[in-house]
Amino acid sequence: MPNRRSIESPRLRTLHEALERGEAGAIASFWDEMKERGTPLIEPIEGDPKNSLVTFLWRATEPVTGVGVVGYLTGRHDNRMDRLPETDVWYRSRVLANDVRATYQFHPRAGSETSRAGSAGFADYVHDPLNPKTYVFERDEEDPDGFELIRSVVEMPDAPPQPFNERVDGVPEGSIEMHRLKSGILENERRVWVYTPAGYDPDRPGPYDVLVLFDGTGFVKTSPLPPILDNLIASGAIPSLVAIMPCSISQAIRLKELLLHEPYNAFLAKELIPWAHETYRLTDDPRRVVVGGSSAGGLAAAYAAFEHPELFGNVLSLSGAFVHSPGLLRPGWKGEHEWLMRRIAASETKPIRFYLSAGTLETVSMFDLAGGPTLLPANRHLRTVLELKGYEHWLHEFPGAHDMISWQGVIPEGLSALLG
Repeated sequence: MPNRRSIESPRLRTLHEALERGEAGAIASFWDEMKERGTPLIEPIEGDPKNSLVTFLWRATEPVTGVGVVGYLTGRHDNRMDRLPETDVWYRSRVLANDVRATYQFHPRAGSETSRAGSAGFADYVHDPLNPKTYVFERDEEDPDGFELIRSVVEMPDAPPQPFNERVDGVPEGSIEMHRLKSGILENERRVWVYTPAGYDPDRPGPYDVLVLFDGTGFVKTSPLPPILDNLIASGAIPSLVAIMPCSISQAIRLKELLLHEPYNAFLAKELIPWAHETYRLTDDPRRVVVGGSSAGGLAAAYAAFEHPELFGNVLSLSGAFVHSPGLLRPGWKGEHEWLMRRIAASETKPIRFYLSAGTLETVSMFDLAGGPTLLPANRHLRTVLELKGYEHWLHEFPGAHDMISWQGVIPEGLSALLG
């Protein structure tokens, strides 16, 4: 019998029964079937029209002592797959809502490697070779620790459409320019990507609305942000805008700068925004300026607006990491979580609007948050604080995880709410 859990998948139970009967060729036929239909294996649940049973499958072509499913689809401390005894079939089943769209990877392990997700670097994880749907994060050539990351996509049958993501014939395309900006405050230099809409006119009478979006390289190189902005503008959902997108120099610097780092706010207010106004025709009305980002970037966006409402009147937070407090990632940290939330609660209400979002699967984490809440409840906590303080706000709970493939579907709704 399987070594950990009972077999939930009807198809795997059928395979297990065939093996017990000694049917020759059962394993080969099974893998041929999976190759034909694609993985993961999605099966209906009798009497439950809202959910399906999803079984992740790994074929061990080389000896391994264990395999983990990496992502937010399983718990951080229990991502292990089970093996059908004496076979190359590793599996892990879970129930997913029929509207979920998310990504995952596998971590095949040898020897005494730990089974916890997050224990290996992302470069050690591999995509699902039997799943043709992938989401590719290009290697950033200027990041010394950069690497290409390929994640497999699980897209449930009722996953919401993302109509703004694709290029549309006849829709005018904006332009992307890359600049380099030195910071005396941060003592470094970074790329700043700038999107200008089709027909951008530096001499037009009225200035352009502004989107300041952190992690610019990721949004320009990986996400379909340029066509999203083109399509939104062409449809009239938002006015023409200029997007100013500073990059994160490396992962280590990103975590330093975006997790409640006051010098980064000073860089924005005293260096980035003045440079942007000198270079482009931009509004200085904070009600027409959005600052945004994902994860740590969502937290940084809210912090920047809270400290500088004279510059940023709108926040677009994609799975904002509001659980954080200064020093939380340091070993042995003990303190109160949700530092910015407590600052907002204790301060006078400022002229800022917040568009928050978090995934329905963000009730688990791949990282140790020192006992703090995961991202979905933390965003719900912030919503409550904003409501009590009288802020205009939204909270979009999307059917997905901590994932660019979900955030690219949230951006159109967020920008339309804040600027439309």
